[in-house]
Amino acid sequence: MNKLPLVIQREFLTRIRKRSFWVMTFALPLLMIGIALLPILLSQIGEDKQHVAILDHTGRYAELFHDSEGYSFVRSTAPLDSLKSQGIQEEITAVLEIRDDLSKDPTAVSLFSFKQLPKGLEDHINDVLSRYLTEEKIRSYDIPQLQEAIQQSQVQLRVPTYKWNEDGDLDTSSSEIASGIGMLLTFLSYMFILTYGGMVLQGVQEEKKNRIVEVIVSSVRPRDLMMGKIVGIGLAGLIQITIWFVLIFSGVQIAESFFLPEGAGAQLVGGPMGDLSMVQLIFSTLRGVDVVEILVFFVLFFIGGYFFFASILSAMGAMASSDEEIQQMMLPLVLLLVVAMYAGIGSASNPDGTLAFWASIIPLTSPVVMMVRLPFDVPLWQELLSLIILYLSAFAISALAGKIYRTGILMYGKKPSLKELWRWLNYK
Repeated sequence: MNKLPLVIQREFLTRIRKRSFWVMTFALPLLMIGIALLPILLSQIGEDKQHVAILDHTGRYAELFHDSEGYSFVRSTAPLDSLKSQGIQEEITAVLEIRDDLSKDPTAVSLFSFKQLPKGLEDHINDVLSRYLTEEKIRSYDIPQLQEAIQQSQVQLRVPTYKWNEDGDLDTSSSEIASGIGMLLTFLSYMFILTYGGMVLQGVQEEKKNRIVEVIVSSVRPRDLMMGKIVGIGLAGLIQITIWFVLIFSGVQIAESFFLPEGAGAQLVGGPMGDLSMVQLIFSTLRGVDVVEILVFFVLFFIGGYFFFASILSAMGAMASSDEEIQQMMLPLVLLLVVAMYAGIGSASNPDGTLAFWASIIPLTSPVVMMVRLPFDVPLWQELLSLIILYLSAFAISALAGKIYRTGILMYGKKPSLKELWRWLNYK
């Protein structure tokens, strides 16, 4: 009797009956949203002002600096040593000393402090002085209305982008938003494959350490045990992913109804980009994304990538006899996934380039790198070719892993050599 369905059922039910599974299923999406919103919330929290004393020996530049939300500038005529003592007492953050005419000597300015200054303060001071010196240089040419002509000649243009859908209608398009979606999918694919593959590795190691596997293999074939563990954990992962996407999709729909009124997307097509806010522009752009196709291929690539790496990890778990050996074996695989994620990040700026194409075809990196290309309307033949190669490689790797698992799961206290592995693979 085939015991594979029983093993799948056992592994699946063991995972979904845990309270931690459901806590992470519903808590992690909220945590991810919180992490995304945290920088925005923190930016709205008032910060202490940076107090800067200006020691201007020329009397020409101190009036250029005005207090703002983050900076406070105080004119001073005190000696530099006196200002230094104020800095020691933390009454001021920094001292800006201007010793001579900067248009004649640009080096006659210094910024002193007792600690490393934030980059924003340095940039603000440089911008103020550079802008003034530029305007002064323009006035020195003594050409009537030259400065006004230069200001009026500066044009900042933002070209609105659209794409035609299958019906020939226009949808709002944005390469930045498409890249953001692709990067999010890349990170999720990396995280899911590593997480659920790690569950397979942990399950194999636990059974081997506790010697439970010796009892199990007396009634279940080792290959069925390995495949049942992989499939059972994979099914639990699919349920978790499905719930996450339903929550995220529902949240986007609810948020869209608040931020993007009906017909607002049409206002952008052929109209000025300033008609809607940036948030409304994002939701309008999302309407032009084929969400169904992206989700379908995400699931297909997750399944293929998960089987590919989970098979390798299950073989590693069968070969290793200690946690130290597991860490040594797993490190190259983790580094490979990190390389795949960085290849995806590098492909975001050129999703049709050579790196993006080949990294999305090779099965070692395709489950991660293809995710960044999906929002950019990848040709269907490339998606199907990548899936075919990935699934064929996954089946081949699972067959080899099954042979290693069959023998290695019952070995203890010894790390197999390459010669022994070769003998396991060729054992009939």
